[in-house]
Amino acid sequence: MSRAVWKGPFVDPNLLKKVEKMKDQSNKSPIKTWSRKSTIIPDFVGISFLIHNGKKFIPIKISEEMVGHKLGEFSPTRTFSGHTPADKKAAESAPATPAAAAPGAKPATATPAASPAPSKEVKKDAKK
Repeated sequence: MSRAVWKGPFVDPNLLKKVEKMKDQSNKSPIKTWSRKSTIIPDFVGISFLIHNGKKFIPIKISEEMVGHKLGEFSPTRTFSGHTPADKKAAESAPATPAAAAPGAKPATATPAASPAPSKEVKKDAKK
């Protein structure tokens, strides 16, 4: 269920204070935040954030397209480390199985066809 429209977007009050303080400063260092549930509002555009993903802080610069989304959407919490070795072996052996099926047979070579048969789409166009 989404938040009621009359309440407006949720933004952590401490985060709003930091953004207001940042606007007054000339040195714009990134704002470190743990508030992943805060909604990005137009005041955040152009500001850099360091958003915590549970392990480390991910640097994000806010653009206009991000307004309305949550800060946590731009800092993934899970890392993909690759497939298991068993999956890699299965993928490598899958193309080699037809040759391995007949141990004494020679591998089939592809012979180019003299004239390829016209596709069904071409036949349908010819009828019209």
